[in-house]
Amino acid sequence: MIWHQGPPPYLTFARLGQGQRHAVFTRLGGVSQGHLASLNQSLMVADDPTHVHENQRRAQAVLHCVPEQVVNCQQVHGNHVAVVTAADGGGVVPATDGLVTADPDVVLTMRYADCVPVLLYCATRGVVGLAHAGWRGTVQGVAAQTALVMMEAFDCLPHEISAGIGPSIGPCCYEVGPQVIVAFATTFRDEGVIGAPTRHGHARIDLWQANAAQLRAVGVRSIEVSRYCTYCHRDTFFSHRGDCGRTGRFAVYLGLLP
Repeated sequence: MIWHQGPPPYLTFARLGQGQRHAVFTRLGGVSQGHLASLNQSLMVADDPTHVHENQRRAQAVLHCVPEQVVNCQQVHGNHVAVVTAADGGGVVPATDGLVTADPDVVLTMRYADCVPVLLYCATRGVVGLAHAGWRGTVQGVAAQTALVMMEAFDCLPHEISAGIGPSIGPCCYEVGPQVIVAFATTFRDEGVIGAPTRHGHARIDLWQANAAQLRAVGVRSIEVSRYCTYCHRDTFFSHRGDCGRTGRFAVYLGLLP
């Protein structure tokens, strides 16, 4: 990924392609205080709304968009994907973890703190998609489902889609118990997603590899993985696990160029 100083600082994927605009923000460069310092972009973590709105304004200024263009969603760790247009601008799509648009007047956004951001772009058809893949969403295939909606709704071909898998908790730090291991073992066979046992009944899971494998399974070949672990880099990113649940959310924005 490419680091941009901002302000505020943000990262972009080198291989996502031209014709789109995107930014993966960090926790740096905002006005929130305490354990939410400083670029928290979620209203769901008991932050001062005036701080959140200022943080959002700073992020949106990087992409030269306004709140009326931004489409948000109520993330529920599922695999529902919604196609949105300018009519949805400024709104929040309920119970959704994937957003797709072909409207250049729309900018998609979601918020993260260990879950996997998945950015998708089809330059040939002019379509973008954004997914939020926690472990539940990953098991349910939300990244692949977002790509499939792009194919079904806009005739994107799999080889035309480029993907970026953003900062999230990495296989170095994501240790899980028996329930999660069983869920992943049922979904993933030989993809190298489940690591060696770490202690009784526990193992580490590779969410990056899991989402990449599901994208490859539906034909997506151009995949760039950031390999930034949010747990390891808690000074740069919010990490729900690393901060024991008391933390903010960093945002990802993705849209077509006007």
